[in-house]
Amino acid sequence: MSEEVFTDVAIGEKHRVDLLVETKLKGEDGVIIVHIEHQSYTQQTFPERMFIYVSRLFQKYRRRILPIAIFSYDEHRDEPSSFTIKFPFLTVVDFRFLTVELRKLPWREYIRHDNPVAAALLSKMGYNESEKVEVKKEFLRLLVRLELDEARQRLLFRFFETYLTLSEQEEIQLRNEVNEMEAKEAKKVNDLLISYERRGMEKGKKDVAKRMLAKGYDVPTICELTGLPAEAVEKLKE
Repeated sequence: MSEEVFTDVAIGEKHRVDLLVETKLKGEDGVIIVHIEHQSYTQQTFPERMFIYVSRLFQKYRRRILPIAIFSYDEHRDEPSSFTIKFPFLTVVDFRFLTVELRKLPWREYIRHDNPVAAALLSKMGYNESEKVEVKKEFLRLLVRLELDEARQRLLFRFFETYLTLSEQEEIQLRNEVNEMEAKEAKKVNDLLISYERRGMEKGKKDVAKRMLAKGYDVPTICELTGLPAEAVEKLKE
């Protein structure tokens, strides 16, 4: 659906709804709207914000709305899932929404699902430090099974590594464990790792070339020092 932006008139702030999907419930007639809101930090007024979003969405669309909040911060908390306005003699508002707290999700259950969203979110699920290598190994195996195009594969890889990074020693352990896999699967995972490393090296070279251009180095010198072809360096000028 179209992007929704709401303005809080009282404080003059604009708020953008994260995701709005129009769909059907299995076995039911009619269309519903699913509102998904991502929250990466603690906020005492978050339930109130959810209520305001859903109220305004209902005012606009006049349809049933299923609100879902996804919490991705690292702390383990029991997040509220309701907002109420009441008096001793009357409950005026009793608003409720579904919550998904990623850190409370058992990551091992999600590696069985060939789902790209589950693959990316593995890095934010509930694992401890001693499981980091295993989590990344299972992420790579899942990525191989999904057989995504290069752009989507790169997107998932970047998201995963934003939240889960391994030390040099852990990377060595990962390589050793990958090599112990069945030969065909091990080759595919290693090919994936090598491809990603090459892209990282290429990006690093381009970053260096950009800095050299900014300092006034000529193209032949940049090519000699970075190993990039002249065409690639010329494109960086654009």
